[in-house]
Amino acid sequence: MAGHSDNDMGLPDFTDPVKVAIVIAPYYTKISNAQLASARGVLDRAGVQHETIEVPGSLEIPAAVALAHRMSNFDGFVALGCVIRGRTSHYDVVVNESARGLMLLGLQGVAVGNGIITVENMEQAEERADTDRLDTAGGAAVAALHLIALARRFGGSKKTVGFTQDILLAGDSEGSTTA
Repeated sequence: MAGHSDNDMGLPDFTDPVKVAIVIAPYYTKISNAQLASARGVLDRAGVQHETIEVPGSLEIPAAVALAHRMSNFDGFVALGCVIRGRTSHYDVVVNESARGLMLLGLQGVAVGNGIITVENMEQAEERADTDRLDTAGGAAVAALHLIALARRFGGSKKTVGFTQDILLAGDSEGSTTA
């Protein structure tokens, strides 16, 4: 969720309980505290159960989301962190690869809102973490909730792809031909 939109989609309604993981790299304490408060506030207003997972840096966020998605029962994820440009190309690696990792997870069907702040300086980071200004963490939480709602809307009736309940075994058999 980029920029500041004038389109307030509101919060989706859920008939079944929702569980969200906030995955955060608390590298800059002041920024991460503001991000956590905002994301938790949105999830609380939506009546959603949530848990926080801390990782060392923003580059580890996609891996943590992937692990938690595979090994736990979260419906969605809010990715939070802050990357401020330094004097080396490390910034570009972290920014591009964390975004790419989250996008790949999203394309695989993981409901994840990206609230990783990527900026030139601390002033820009504070503006994006502030709930009264750009509030990227709150926007990421809202995005995750809408993706969960979308997944539930389209995931209700899974259709098979040409297979039947019984799997026929190949070759001649004197016994049962189904698995």
